Amino acid sequence: MKIALFSHCAIDTITIGDSNYEQIGGAACYGGLTAKKFKFDVELVTKFGPDFPHKQYLTDNKINFENALSKKNTTKFSINIVGSDRTLCLENQCDPIEYTKINADGFIVSPIFHEISSDTFEKIKHDSNFLFLDPQGFLRRTNSKKEIFLENTDMDLSNVSAIKVNPEEAQCMVGSSSIDALSLLQKKGVEHVIFTNKTEVSMLVKDRVYSITLPNKKIHDTTGVGDIFCAAFSCTMLKEKDYLWALCFAGGAAQEALESKDVGLLKIPKKGAIETNASYFYNLMKYRSI
Repeated sequence: MKIALFSHCAIDTITIGDSNYEQIGGAACYGGLTAKKFKFDVELVTKFGPDFPHKQYLTDNKINFENALSKKNTTKFSINIVGSDRTLCLENQCDPIEYTKINADGFIVSPIFHEISSDTFEKIKHDSNFLFLDPQGFLRRTNSKKEIFLENTDMDLSNVSAIKVNPEEAQCMVGSSSIDALSLLQKKGVEHVIFTNKTEVSMLVKDRVYSITLPNKKIHDTTGVGDIFCAAFSCTMLKEKDYLWALCFAGGAAQEALESKDVGLLKIPKKGAIETNASYFYNLMKYRSI
């Protein structure tokens, strides 16, 4: 099976306490490598510059990408992490992504900062049978200091199969940062609405909310965990056609990544560990009707 992932590769400078780490990242890398763990072929639709240090790394991991090289340098963030909270600054922005028709079983759209235009997004939606949206990059703006903040943004969510939002993103999209946001997003046409609030993960499907809780353990590097979650959900959904298992595998992947205590791409979990966690979450899942 094949998944197409639309997002910029990035170079992240991550600060945790007194330690600094420069890593390649972006949803393209985290999500793409996670999908490979699920034995998917991965087609990246991305852009990076001549300063991107790990083009060969993607090739070695058998991740496909075409027309990705830009004359502009790679999108770059500085990220300061304190516990589960992080602040981002945009250091550089690469060229936007150019859409070409792709034959894939599923699409993941996860921009990191405005690399996907509204027109491109509409073309992707038109061609997809299954589309998972992480809207963060559509909502992000920068202030005079290049610090990232989120802004209210109206989006057409027709033909979106699944979406993942946190309270801040939900507030910007539908005016609510509570669990009520799930119903508001569902009314916009999304079939599977996922709401993540730190360790609490909920999903609305039809008239039921399903919930799992990630164990509350000490968190190290949270960068890319959301991208790992999205890829794990999408791959499981496409293979198993079961949204409950998809939620559990996504939570299992995120939990394993957080428990690894690794930084950057080193935290991408192995399939066996994800499966163990998924079974744990499946047995403890809660649900309620709305």
